[in-house]
Amino acid sequence: MSPHTSKKALDGGWGWVIIVACFMAQFLAYGSPQSVGILYPEWLHAFQEGKGMTAWVGSLVSGVGLIASPVCSACVDNFGARPVSIFSGVMVAGGLMLSAFAPNVQFLIFSYGIVVGLGCGLVYAATLTITCQYFDKRRGLALGIVTTGTSVGGFLYATAQNELIVLFGLEGCLLIIGALALNLMACAGFMRPLNMPGYYLKQKAALERTKEPLFKKPPADDLKTTPGTAEKNLAVKDHLITIDAKDITTPDNKGGFMAGLAIVKIIKKKRQAYSKYMHSTADFLHDRNFMALCIAIFLFSLGAFPPVLFMEDVAQSEGLIDEVRIIPLVSIVAITTGVGKLTLGMLADMRWINSVFLYAFTLLGTGTALLLIPISKSYVGLQVLSAVVGFFSGNWSLTSYITTKIVGLDKLTQAHGILMFFGGFGIMLGPPVVGWFFDWTQSYDLAFYFSGGSVLLGGVTLFLCALPCWDKKKADIDRPDIQYTSNCDKVASVA
Repeated sequence: MSPHTSKKALDGGWGWVIIVACFMAQFLAYGSPQSVGILYPEWLHAFQEGKGMTAWVGSLVSGVGLIASPVCSACVDNFGARPVSIFSGVMVAGGLMLSAFAPNVQFLIFSYGIVVGLGCGLVYAATLTITCQYFDKRRGLALGIVTTGTSVGGFLYATAQNELIVLFGLEGCLLIIGALALNLMACAGFMRPLNMPGYYLKQKAALERTKEPLFKKPPADDLKTTPGTAEKNLAVKDHLITIDAKDITTPDNKGGFMAGLAIVKIIKKKRQAYSKYMHSTADFLHDRNFMALCIAIFLFSLGAFPPVLFMEDVAQSEGLIDEVRIIPLVSIVAITTGVGKLTLGMLADMRWINSVFLYAFTLLGTGTALLLIPISKSYVGLQVLSAVVGFFSGNWSLTSYITTKIVGLDKLTQAHGILMFFGGFGIMLGPPVVGWFFDWTQSYDLAFYFSGGSVLLGGVTLFLCALPCWDKKKADIDRPDIQYTSNCDKVASVA
C-alpha cells in the first residue's frame, strides 16, 4: 500500500473486517483453554493423579503461549499475521485432537498444555499486532472487542464442552473441539497486511540484488522499511531484516579466499545487529513504568488465573453443588471478563483517565475478591465473586494499549512479547501452586489467601511506581536551576 492508503486505512475500512476476523480467531483458539475448568474434574477422574500434577495441563496451555511471546512476536514481525495464524490453526487443532488419545497426564501436558498453548500464543500475538496496525484513535475499543473473543469463547465452550462430554465422552468432545479449531485458517485469510513483513522485505531485497551488476550494492532506498513509515533511519529490527541484502556481495570470481572473507564479514555484521537487538530489549527493563507493569502482570497472573481452573472444584469440594451446573462458574467468569474488556477498553480511550492507574485499580479489586472467596460459604456468593473477578480480569485488553503508550507503536511487538513472558510465567506457576496447597492442607482457603495477596501486591506496586512525583524528582535532578513553587507545577501522566 502507498503511504496515503496506509494512513487512510486507520480506524475504519478494512479494519472492521480485521476486528471480526481477529475476534473469531481468539474465540476459536481460546474457547477450550479458557474453559479448561470443565475438563479438569474429568481428567482428575480419568487419570487419578494429584491436583497439583493435573493442574499443570491448564496452567501450561495458558502460560506457554505467553512465555513464548517474544518468539511469537518475532514470527509475526518476520512472516506476518496471516501465515502465523494459519500455522497456529494447525497447532491448536492438532493438539486438541491428540489430547483425545492421551494415555496419561504427562502426554496431556505435552499435547494440550504445550502444543495448544504455543498455537494460542501465536494467535494472540498475530491478532493484537494487526489490530494495533489498523487502529490508532480507536485502538482501545478495537483491542477490547478483539480480546473479548477469548471471553465469549470461554463462556460458550464451557457449556458446549459440558454437553459434549455427556453425549460423546471426553474423547469425542476433544475431537469435535479440535475440528472446530481448523476454522482458524479461514479467519487468517482476512488478515490482509498493511505493511510488508520482514521476510518478504528480505526476499524482495535479495531478488533486486541479483539483478544488479557484480560487486554493486543495491540502493539504500530499496532497503527501507515498510511504506508509510516516516523514519529516515532504520530501526534495529529493520536492520536485522535487511542486513543480508545490504552486506552480501557475490565473490564467486574472486576465489575461495574472498568468499571466506565475505562470510566472516557477514558473521560480524550479524553478531553486531543481534547485539543491538538484545540491547534494545534490555533497555525496556530499565524503564520504571514498564518494569513495574511487568511485575504487576506477573503477580496478577500468578493469583488471578487459578480461580478459572479451580472454581468448579472449589464448589464441589465445599459440598455446595453435586455436579457442574448448566451455566457453570467458569462461564460466569468468561462472560463478565468480556464485559470488562469492552468497558475497560472504552475507559482507556478517555483522555482524562490514566490507563496505568486504571489497570492498578483492577488489580486491587481482583485481589479483594479473591480474599473473600474462602469466606463465602454459599454458591450464590461464589457466583457473585466469580463475576467480580471476571470483570476485573478484563484488564487484559489494557496491556497492549498501555505498552503502546509507554514504548510507542514501532516497538510494540518487542515490548509486548517481554510483558507477556512475565504474564505467562505467572499463569504457569499459579495453578500448580494452588493445587499443591490443596494437596498439603486439603483446603483451598490458604491457596486463595496467597492468590489474593499476590494480586494486591502487584496493584500496590504498580500504583506507587506510576505516581507523578517520581517524574517530578527526575526533572528536578535534570534541571536543578528551575525552582517549582508548588507540587502542581508539573503534572506527569504515565500513559
